[in-house]
Amino acid sequence: MRRLGNSVSRLTAASRAIQAANANANFNDDGRLAPLTGFGSNPGELDARLYSATDSPTALVVVLHGCTQTASAYDRGSGWSQLAEQHGFAVLFPQQRRTNNSNLCFNWFRPGDARRGRGEAASISEMVQHVAGRYRLGRTHIFITGLSAGGAMTSVMLACYPELFAGGAVIAGLPFASANTLPEALERMRGQGAPPRREIAARAVAAADHTSHRPTLSVWHGTQDATVDRSNATAIVDQWRDLHGLGTTDGVVEIVDGHRREAWSDPQGRVVIERYDVQGMGHGTPLDTRGSAPCGAAGPHMLEAGICSTRRLAGFWGLVSGAAAQRERSRPADQAEPKRLQPTFAARESGPGGVIEDALRAAGLMR
Repeated sequence: MRRLGNSVSRLTAASRAIQAANANANFNDDGRLAPLTGFGSNPGELDARLYSATDSPTALVVVLHGCTQTASAYDRGSGWSQLAEQHGFAVLFPQQRRTNNSNLCFNWFRPGDARRGRGEAASISEMVQHVAGRYRLGRTHIFITGLSAGGAMTSVMLACYPELFAGGAVIAGLPFASANTLPEALERMRGQGAPPRREIAARAVAAADHTSHRPTLSVWHGTQDATVDRSNATAIVDQWRDLHGLGTTDGVVEIVDGHRREAWSDPQGRVVIERYDVQGMGHGTPLDTRGSAPCGAAGPHMLEAGICSTRRLAGFWGLVSGAAAQRERSRPADQAEPKRLQPTFAARESGPGGVIEDALRAAGLMR
């Protein structure tokens, strides 16, 4: 227990260091996002930010930031509000408070915050329903995504409130109900002690009152992620293959912008699950900041990878025009080798990112 307490203390110190560094770099609140208030009950005591360039957005994307991040920081890094401005949809950013979690992580592993009708999950559902009502948007036009702890909370929302979402995306996250305590969460992040596949599938089945609809799912994970083990991506896909009734059916593999994508379709031929393994990338959201259509801004856990997960997800969900053009460089996996990224993506970061990595190594969460 002493080692766990020391680890948490180190992570707290790291989060404070990176918060100060981000503030100095003007990486936090840039005024682009508007506060969302009066959205209903808030048992999880969360904050929220909203972006919409129009009074009649075509869709809503809910975005959950990772640990040590804020809504504005994640928006600036991912480029979600910029894409929303170009294509006419709205973006909702639930935001953690430090009084709930000293590292600004969503509490995805605590049943009191990660079950239907409870805590943070209930607060997020209230936000989603409020904004959807304001813009008269139905479930088929609402999507959710998140990074790391935000990705794990995305798993929670998709399992517990499937009737709210048409689709979701988990980036460097974990499956629903794979942990119920902080020590278990740390083990699962390291890829240890996960419940059997059948058990976590059963937990997801029992999570919601409404089971007639299952959202589509996109899963993204770096092949060199030393913070959240890549086995968690496999566990998420397995959990949702069981929910969609796909069992052990093999997916179709192709190479997209140099990275492996595997996709599973329902009996009608609609892709309901996809998985991206981002070659050579560490822990973070994959971006393409150097391409012909730059996406996002690189920073701590916002990583240049030669592929823009933000734009790809918007295309997968049908939110951007010309989505088919995004696949012009795609080809079957047996016709192309995955692109090799520069080793700096998996190497230790300098500055505030390095502080966090040092703390994670001390906690036993990085090699």
